[in-house]
Amino acid sequence: MSQTDAIGFIDSGVGGLTVVKEALKQLPNERVFYLGDTARCPYGPRPKEQVIKFTWEMTNFLLDKQIKMLVIACNTATAVALEDIKRKLDIPVVGVILPGSRAALKATDNQKIGIIGTQGTIKSEAYHEAIRKKSPQTELVALACPKFVPIVESNQYRSAVAKKVIAETLKPIKEQQVDTLVLGCTHYPLLRPLIQNFMGSDVTLIDSGAETVKDVSTLLDYFDLAAPPVSGKPVHEFYTTGSVKMFREISENWLNLTEMNIQKANLKNFKIEEDN
Repeated sequence: MSQTDAIGFIDSGVGGLTVVKEALKQLPNERVFYLGDTARCPYGPRPKEQVIKFTWEMTNFLLDKQIKMLVIACNTATAVALEDIKRKLDIPVVGVILPGSRAALKATDNQKIGIIGTQGTIKSEAYHEAIRKKSPQTELVALACPKFVPIVESNQYRSAVAKKVIAETLKPIKEQQVDTLVLGCTHYPLLRPLIQNFMGSDVTLIDSGAETVKDVSTLLDYFDLAAPPVSGKPVHEFYTTGSVKMFREISENWLNLTEMNIQKANLKNFKIEEDN
């Protein structure tokens, strides 16, 4: 395995770019290959079997490009597909739920944690399981927010509409007086200013994606996969199954990059991995 190989990131759409943003900051020597399945986003309302199938198709697409590590930068995909993919691959595979859970437990003072995510993530109770393994006494309040991902994917995450939807959606969880709120979808950090404003400054927001990059850094060192310093900037590659134009508008603004290498991805040749 070459130390110039890239780290692969997959997500149902543009949300995983919030993880990439942190990776570019914490791991400046690493190459990033990102694939967002924007054509089939959102994953949250989809059946578990379909999410697993789509996640494998994205995984196989990036494996074909010789990645050295895979980051499932999607909470819904992590909840239902992580263990299967970890078991079958011979490269490190990282999800976003465990790092977010650890950070939430560290942050809470009143042992009352809120979790917001897609319907799929909340239904899976993956955060509940991860948090209660470490702290059974912690009170958890979960809420599915199905309108959030479409707002981000349509590039309206700074609009008056977004502010109104957030206030209407989060009202029940605000009334529960949580002191920590897990942003259990990697799309949600793009809505962070509006969420923080509504929840109040006394509520700590946990960005599960940003926490995940800490795990990525640790594993790069543990497996001796970290890229050496090089002259010039690493060459990143970004792929989307949907509109390149829309993906570019959101990604260049969010990552503060220009002239990004963004290509249309065709996943029809990368079908689900079958059990032997």
